[in-house]
Amino acid sequence: MPNLTIREEVNLVWFKRDLRLKDHQPLFHASSYSIPTVLLYVFEPILLNAPTSDLRHFRFIWQSLQCMNNQLLNVQKTLTICHGDIIEVLDKLNSVFTIQTIFSTQETGIEITFNRDKEVNNWCKINNIKWIEFPNGAIIRGLKNRKSWSTNWEKVMHEPQFINKISELEIVDANSHFPDIKKFLSKEIFEINPNFQPGGETFGERYLQSFLKHRYKYYSSGISKPINSRKSCSRLSPYLAYGNLSMRQVYQETIFALDKTENKRPLYNFISRLHWHCHFIQKFESECRIEKENFNTAYNCIRNKTNEIYLEAWKNGKTGFPLVDANMRCLKETGYINFRMRAMVVSFFTANLFQPWQIASKHLAKMFLDFEPGIHYPQMQMQACTVGTNAMRIYNPTLNSVKHDSNGKFIKMWIPELKDYPTHLIHEPHKATELEQEMYMCLIGKDYPAPIVDLNSSSKNAKEQIASILKTENSKNEVTRILTSHVKSRKRINDERNKKTKLASKKLPLLQQTLFMEEEVEKKLD
Repeated sequence: MPNLTIREEVNLVWFKRDLRLKDHQPLFHASSYSIPTVLLYVFEPILLNAPTSDLRHFRFIWQSLQCMNNQLLNVQKTLTICHGDIIEVLDKLNSVFTIQTIFSTQETGIEITFNRDKEVNNWCKINNIKWIEFPNGAIIRGLKNRKSWSTNWEKVMHEPQFINKISELEIVDANSHFPDIKKFLSKEIFEINPNFQPGGETFGERYLQSFLKHRYKYYSSGISKPINSRKSCSRLSPYLAYGNLSMRQVYQETIFALDKTENKRPLYNFISRLHWHCHFIQKFESECRIEKENFNTAYNCIRNKTNEIYLEAWKNGKTGFPLVDANMRCLKETGYINFRMRAMVVSFFTANLFQPWQIASKHLAKMFLDFEPGIHYPQMQMQACTVGTNAMRIYNPTLNSVKHDSNGKFIKMWIPELKDYPTHLIHEPHKATELEQEMYMCLIGKDYPAPIVDLNSSSKNAKEQIASILKTENSKNEVTRILTSHVKSRKRINDERNKKTKLASKKLPLLQQTLFMEEEVEKKLD
């Protein structure tokens, strides 16, 4: 008689960009089943080697997983963390156990993860395994228009959080069935880099509480400043990007703080930014081709060649424009610059250098610790002026430097070559005389580069080329399509514009104050 082994039945909770234990819908539903559960995270080669990936991302992920494990260890449970192709990992687990159901959160990710999920779906069908995916907050998969999206966003933000009773869940440790994860990952992933925000629920909650208790007071005044924003902004973006916090957690904590403060304006502005955050993820979810293609196809005829000299100068902070260079160097070392500075460096690359936004997109995705595909790609195209529905934006780096880093403190922090330059020259050091350059011990063209392009003529050229396309019939048709799909009906747009003054009234319910039109939100960010 053959020796038949009865395999244990299990469910899987597959973690991706939802690395938390609180307000986690897949985990909540898994706990309602009577069979044991494997809590799974897989370091996948396709993501480790993706053109948008960097060690900084996986260090943050590793720290997030360790934070989850620390919470689980308190109740004698653990995550299963392994390396490999997801199909191979699932095959292995299904040979050791009998997988009944996989629970996970829908991921608004890059094309690589979208194709991977299609493979997993096929694998589940072949193996007769149920796969239940839950929405990522208020993001709606397959949404064709935005008529009721804001209403749904409000509804989801006000729903009760999912309370997960981890101590009552029977969790299976499957780590012994896989090689040690540290054999496959760079040792730098396991090391702490103090220049970067640390990953995990615990740190995410600390940042949230410090913002809502103290730092929010300076949110509106510091949001555009390259130095001030590092403390006055919430700095929650990486914790939202990797799901250490749910958007609902952040929203509800903010509402609670709002009720206790008289200084409400900064928190109103922050709430509108939360709505804006989800709005752009939904935009990408509904038209994910914009990861690689121009939103407005009329712009396919320009910026089709890459100047490698320009690219390397921009990436390494050696363009000769101090604020651009300081931000690119800061980003490389810390993974963070504020929204306005992000917009400026993209505008400079795509307008003044007139380079393809797709090239900038890949590099910045690697550099941003908080890389969130749903925000990254729509914003790249807005700043590159390839949408056509927004006012043309070409940021002047010199004017931004004078306005937002008036004393040059941020510039000198990241460009030590210019540390001795006085305030009146720090924004345009190439205007210093030869004698002044020697006096300040930084020769332009030798110790620090001269401007790589002429600012005025390059801006003029970009405006003319972009404007000429905007006038074409093809572009106009594309604009109509984009507005129909991603904004609202013209009547609703006009109705909401008429409400603009009312939205500022404190007498209106808070939720109404978050429902700004896309263009109104963008104006506030300026």
